[in-house]
Amino acid sequence: MAAGKPTTSKEAIRRWEEENGQSAVTATEIILSFQWPPIEKMDNALATLVNCEKLSLSTNMIEKIAGIGTLKNLKVLSLGRNVIKGFAGLEPLGDTLEELWISYNCIEKLKGIQAMKNLRVLYMSNNLIREWNEFARLQELPNLWDLVFVGNPLYENLEVEQWRIEVARRLPNLEKLDGEPIIRTEENPVMIQSTKYDNLPLDELEQEHT
Repeated sequence: MAAGKPTTSKEAIRRWEEENGQSAVTATEIILSFQWPPIEKMDNALATLVNCEKLSLSTNMIEKIAGIGTLKNLKVLSLGRNVIKGFAGLEPLGDTLEELWISYNCIEKLKGIQAMKNLRVLYMSNNLIREWNEFARLQELPNLWDLVFVGNPLYENLEVEQWRIEVARRLPNLEKLDGEPIIRTEENPVMIQSTKYDNLPLDELEQEHT
């Protein structure tokens, strides 16, 4: 059966209002995930969500981040399982966004992530980051303490223990990596946990239930 025209952001918001019996303008948490047909474009209809603190657009077919630059109350943005290729469009939220869930996309470069000065949590497993010089852009995020990065080519090229040592060395403020705490002591800069991260279900690891 043909999918037909993509669902627009405006239509997805209208569906959400019908299902929840409230105005999206006043809501603090809005889930526009799993639309059918999928949303392909984030547009200016999203700018009406002025009180939204947590917005989920995961599991659609979105290619670019757009339409959310005026959402100054937004703290958590979930964009997992789309076809997003970069962080352009997020810059206006650099002072306010605290969590970005963007796993299972097509991101090859981290250009633009440095604008997110208040970002505390970044879930971006299963993207296409290959180089340490791209990863180094995360050093410009002073508040980042929780990172999920499994499933990127950069991660796949190393043993888990070596990966954790390399990341902890590059991101000295990081407290949690791939769902496990980083424990630092004077004698041992990075204590390696015995858990095998490869066996953790990523949905559980990232709380990508939205």
